[in-house]
Order: sequence, then structure tokens, then C-alpha cells
Amino acid sequence: MGAQPLVLVADDEPRITKLVSIALAAEGFRVVTAGGGEDALAKAEEVRPDIVLLDIVMPGLDGIEVMRRLRERRPVPVILLSARTSTADKATGLDLGADDYVAKPFHPDELAARVRAVMRRASGMTPGAGVVRLGDVEIDLERRTVTKAGQLVALSRTEWLLLQHLAANAGKVVLHTELLTKVWGPEYRDDLQYLRVWVSRIRRKLGAKPGAPGPIRTFQGIGYLLDVDPAPASDEG
Repeated sequence: MGAQPLVLVADDEPRITKLVSIALAAEGFRVVTAGGGEDALAKAEEVRPDIVLLDIVMPGLDGIEVMRRLRERRPVPVILLSARTSTADKATGLDLGADDYVAKPFHPDELAARVRAVMRRASGMTPGAGVVRLGDVEIDLERRTVTKAGQLVALSRTEWLLLQHLAANAGKVVLHTELLTKVWGPEYRDDLQYLRVWVSRIRRKLGAKPGAPGPIRTFQGIGYLLDVDPAPASDEG
């Protein structure tokens, strides 16, 4: 029983927490629920979940604030749940540090699949060896760190896993489907917009100017390449 992943679900709508509990329990997860932000923080401290699902809009502390406070205590994967479904809302949630974003209403099977995918990412991929240098950026695949001009670059777990896979194949084009499958799982293999959002985030953190690719080059309809010797080029951001 103790080996089953423990999921904390926080939502002020009891029907949502009940639906999620039933769906995830059927998939072999243990589930603890919270009815609001303060309750979620208390439960997280008590049970130390493997992953947390947070409704964004909750009375008192909202999901974003709860996520921020959780991350101050220890690294834990977070999936945001929201009735807002636009691409801009999803991008905002990811930019704020969420590992995934699921729009309501959702299918229980899809939610379970996304939880499994985030859990796979959280378990980590086998790191490569060596250091990849891109101008003033250094990607240390052994220590799992990224520095720019000697300063540590803060990356979320998902950002690191994506950049790690590109760096391990530096100088080679990595297919969209390969990146999506390796980093997120096979259920994401066709979600190109999702991949573009994450690549854009990494580009900004590596210092690329708005609209410029920086060291991550785009090959339209094919994939991405981490250029170990980047030269000025016109590309989509």
C-alpha cells in the first residue's frame, strides 16, 4: 500500500474532489483531498504527497499561492486545474511553474494519464555525462545544473528534462514526437502547441531575445536542435 503514489487533490468543489479521487484510486493511486488552500498546505505537510493537483480558483489561498508555498518547502510536482481553457491561460499556468495544466471539465482517464506522465518526469531521466557549452551558457548533464555567465539559471523539473534531452543530442535535430514522448509520455506525442510553450520558456531563460530562437533552433514540421555553436539566424520563436 505504501508503495502506491500519494496524490493530494485540493478543490473547493466536493464533486470535483470526489470524481478525481474515484478516478485516481481506480488507477492505483492513493488520494488525500483538501477543500481549500490552507487545508491543502496542512495536508501536504502532514502526508508529504508525491504529486499535488490544485484548483486555481479557491477561497482564501488560490492554487497559485499554494503552489508557491509548497515549492518553498520542498520540490513537488504540481498540476493546476482550471475552468479557464484558453491557450493564454494554460501558458500563464505553466509560466508560473506548474508541471501541467488541465482544463475543466476533464475526462477522468485523461487526468489519470497526465498524473502518470508528470510522475514519470518527476522520477527523472538517466542523466548524460559532461558539460554542453553554448556561448556563456553551460549545461552540466551530470550535476543537472544550468548556468549563464556564471549565474545559476532556475529551471522547473519539466524545463530541465526537456533541455536535458536536447543537450544530450546537441547538434542533432530531435523530432517533436520524440521530445513529447520522452519528456511527457506517449499520450502527448501530437501536442505540438504544448511543446512550443515549453521551448519558448527555455529560450527566454537561456537569454534569447523576444522572437529569436537563441541556441534552440526550430526545424518547421520536424523538431528542434540545440546549437552548440549558435550563429545569428532568422527563426520562429
